[in-house]
Amino acid sequence: MAISNLQHLQGLIAAPFTPMKRGGSLNLSVIPDYYRLLKENGVKGAFICGSTGEGVSLTRKEKMMVAEAWAAAAQADPDFKVMTLLGGTSLADCKKLALHARDCGLYGVSFTAPFYFKPATVSLLAQTCAEIAAGVPDLPFYYYHIPVLTGVNFPMIELLKAVEEVPNFAGIKYTHEDFMDFLSCLRYREGRYDMLWGRDETMLSALVLGAKGAVGSTFNYAAPLYYKLIDAFDQNDLDSARQLQQQSIDMISLLGKYGGIATGKAYMKLVGLDCGEFRLPVKNPDAGEWERFRQDAEQIGFDQFKSVVQQAVKL
Repeated sequence: MAISNLQHLQGLIAAPFTPMKRGGSLNLSVIPDYYRLLKENGVKGAFICGSTGEGVSLTRKEKMMVAEAWAAAAQADPDFKVMTLLGGTSLADCKKLALHARDCGLYGVSFTAPFYFKPATVSLLAQTCAEIAAGVPDLPFYYYHIPVLTGVNFPMIELLKAVEEVPNFAGIKYTHEDFMDFLSCLRYREGRYDMLWGRDETMLSALVLGAKGAVGSTFNYAAPLYYKLIDAFDQNDLDSARQLQQQSIDMISLLGKYGGIATGKAYMKLVGLDCGEFRLPVKNPDAGEWERFRQDAEQIGFDQFKSVVQQAVKL
C-alpha cells in the first residue's frame, strides 16, 4: 500500500476498555453494545488492546478474541475504524497478531516500543517497526508513542525520518507532552503522516498546533464534551474551548484521586455499560471509593456531558 493512499483519520477515536467478568475472564458479549455507544456519540473508531484495554495483561489468544469481537460488531460499518495494539516485547507474537488483524478485517495495527529490552537507538526502533509492518503491507501501521509507560523517549520526528522506506507506516498515536516534537511531526514532509493526539487533558493545545484526530480513553464516556470543545475551537470561541478543556481536566482528575486507570471503568458504569474491573496488579476502587467517586462525578456535572445512547444506531 502506497503511503499516499493512507487516510488521515479525523475526529475522536476511543481507546476501549476490555470488558471483564467477575474473576477477570473476558466478557465479549458487551462489545456490540459498546460499539453502539461509541457510534451513537460520534466516535469514529476504536483503538483496542491498548493501555486502556489492558493489552499487556491479555494473552495472545485473548487479544485475538477481542479483535474478532470488535471486527464482528463493526463489520457493516466501513466508516468506523478499528485498529489493535499488537504489543511490544515479543516480535513473533506481534507478527502473528498483525496477520490475525488483517484476516478478521480490522482497519489497521499499532505497535509500541519494546519496554524490557529497549531499543538503544531510533534506528533500531525503526527496524523493529519495519519488520512487523512488512508482514501486513496492506494495512496502515501506527507507532504508539507513550514514553511514560515504555521508558523509550526518542523524538518522534527522528522516527519519521527513519521509517520513510516503510510504505505502510501511517503515523503515530502521540501520548506525550512534547508539543515541539508533535508540531514537527505534523508538518514533516507537508503533513505526510497521520498524527493522532493521545492526551485528552491537553486536546485544546494540540488543536492549536493542527491536530485533526485523537485517540483517548475518556472518549469512551465523554465524547460530547470533546466535540463541543472542537466546535468551540473551530468557531474561534476560545473562552468556551478553555472552559470545556477545564471540564475535561476536572473529570480526569478523578481518575488519579480514585486510583488511576481502573476508575475509567467506574465512569463507564455511570454511562450504563458495565465493563467489570481491571486485572491485577491494577488497583480497582472498593465499594466506599465507588460511592465517593459517584458523588464527585455528580459534583462536576458528569451527567451533563457524558456519552449516551438515545436510539438504535443507523448505519
